[in-house]
Amino acid sequence: MVSDYQRPSLRDDPRVNKALLNMPSRYANSYTEAQLVYFRFALVDNQWQKHFIDHRGTFYFPFIGWRFFYVFLLGRNKRALNRKEKQLSVLIFALSVVSFIVISMVFGLLLLYLLKSALGIDLFENSSLGIWDWFKS
Repeated sequence: MVSDYQRPSLRDDPRVNKALLNMPSRYANSYTEAQLVYFRFALVDNQWQKHFIDHRGTFYFPFIGWRFFYVFLLGRNKRALNRKEKQLSVLIFALSVVSFIVISMVFGLLLLYLLKSALGIDLFENSSLGIWDWFKS
């Protein structure tokens, strides 16, 4: 079965069409389809446009006749940070390390206290934090 489907020309691609409209028509009409394929690759395949999530689209409001576009990008920041961003990132990193150490120490001390209480060791006579009683219940 032979299909009558004809592949649309790359001239109809929005990026290629916009680039071709910006040049004189005698040059724009001289490109072959094979050349337009690589022309499109040159326009689309940028290293800086590669994101982990790259979702772009448009939607249309029929009652008001407006078309909107949306872009949702998610990925690692590959740009060089300015001075303020560097200072902020160092501060956040330092706070993260300090908070991890503090949380680890509190958790470790809690485990040591529960182990001491489970073994029945009293460091101070007639004094308790009540954590062992709460843990047993």
